Amino acid sequence: MSPHAERVDYSPITERPRLAWPGGARLAVWVVPNVEHYEYLPAKTRVRDPWPRQPHPDVLNYGIRDYGNRVGLWRLMEVLDRHDVRCTASLSLAVLEMYPEILEAMEVRRWEYMSHGLYNTRYHWNYSEEEERAAIAECAEIHRRRTGRELRGWFSPAASYTLNTPDLVAEAGISYLCDFFHDDQPTEIKVKRGRLIGVPYGFELNDSVVHRRPQEAEEFERIGRDMFDQLYRDSERWGGLVMSIALHPYMMGAPHRIKYLDRLLTYLKSKDEVWWATGAEIADHYLAQAR
Repeated sequence: MSPHAERVDYSPITERPRLAWPGGARLAVWVVPNVEHYEYLPAKTRVRDPWPRQPHPDVLNYGIRDYGNRVGLWRLMEVLDRHDVRCTASLSLAVLEMYPEILEAMEVRRWEYMSHGLYNTRYHWNYSEEEERAAIAECAEIHRRRTGRELRGWFSPAASYTLNTPDLVAEAGISYLCDFFHDDQPTEIKVKRGRLIGVPYGFELNDSVVHRRPQEAEEFERIGRDMFDQLYRDSERWGGLVMSIALHPYMMGAPHRIKYLDRLLTYLKSKDEVWWATGAEIADHYLAQAR
């Protein structure tokens, strides 16, 4: 049995109990800006060097990402505000310490935060159990201290991961995990103690992937429309499904791309029976039905 099979039972979507969303919605849509910090000179690389250009510092790639917090995020917020979208930020928790203006702007908008690690250059690959437990605890402590709330979600930095990650996330009291990209509905993830829900977070409608293929923002809009239309049709047969829209301020917040996000959200907001949710809302609603 594979390690993945030990974590998630196989279940064909055609044979599951019908999942219902609030108000009879057919599709839950959650928008996930990745609000990240990349270290100028990362302290530990271990498996993968985050800055491939040598020698360091890689000012080109660092500067591209720094643009997101300086400019791109504020463009994104303008568009998201226009469409009244409350987001779940996939957040480098160091952002809450380093950028008080960003924290204030997200708090005013009542964004939810799921941890994306401390920095997006601190990978968890090859962490010992003790190291990873300490890293998760540090993120939870920063979140609690800066917001007064408990951390609800986890997405490992740069999707780095160990075999212990689900157990340690659940042990820390976190409700949902986005490291598995395997379904269009939430799924139960088996852990040693407690309960942990996998909330679908996709890499198909993710600007960091789309723009590297290479495709541009117009293609991102087309993919988003096509994805929504297919999931909306499928939900009639299979019950409530989830669509995620993953954004990176340094990419989609660029001046030549932002209008395509505006156009995509205009299209999606014109549809009925859509639940615009956060990660914790999706996890909680699923848990309430799956007891």
